[in-house]
Amino acid sequence: MKDTINKDQFRNWFRRSDTYEHNFSYEGLSALFDHLEGWEESTGEELEFDPIALCCEFEEYDSFEEFQEEYNGEVLYPTLDDLEDYTIVIRVGHTGSFIIQQF
Repeated sequence: MKDTINKDQFRNWFRRSDTYEHNFSYEGLSALFDHLEGWEESTGEELEFDPIALCCEFEEYDSFEEFQEEYNGEVLYPTLDDLEDYTIVIRVGHTGSFIIQQF
């Protein structure tokens, strides 16, 4: 038995959570939901809503510089396009922020 969750319910779950409310921005949650929904449509597989797993699997960065700093300043990926060759990158609007699938 599965429940269907829409984008508003998805975002609201995170916003109401004391533990996970700051894992993603409001815009980031929209981008992540759209990505997951697109994945479901392209594969024909229905995903279970597991917000804790999503917080472990994905992380949002405000900028590419923030991402590089978190990885000890190592320039393994000189550009965001290079990073996309290695993992899933979900761009968040036109802000320069993005979400990656952790690796």
